[in-house]
Amino acid sequence: MPDINESPRGAARQFTPELADLVDSPLYNKVWNDDRLSPRDRSIATLSALIALYRPDELRAHLRRGVDNGLTTDEISALITHLAFYAGFPAAISASVVAADTLL
Repeated sequence: MPDINESPRGAARQFTPELADLVDSPLYNKVWNDDRLSPRDRSIATLSALIALYRPDELRAHLRRGVDNGLTTDEISALITHLAFYAGFPAAISASVVAADTLL
């Protein structure tokens, strides 16, 4: 897992340390280490949710995690394109901008 200080949680920790503690709790680790989904599949699910809900700050951190978990930039591009039909073109365009800024 990437260092939490590389994500929005690092900033949240400064202002709301109790919230950051909840996110860093054993529950978070349990969710990310559940062996019923591979880390790669978990990243696809997480990226899909973040793109559909327009969460660009969290998306940046999870794009990097997705690559760490085995996704290629081409697969992420295909995922964003696929989501345009389900999450909307504005969400996909915004995700494309964030992905280009983060991964290229």
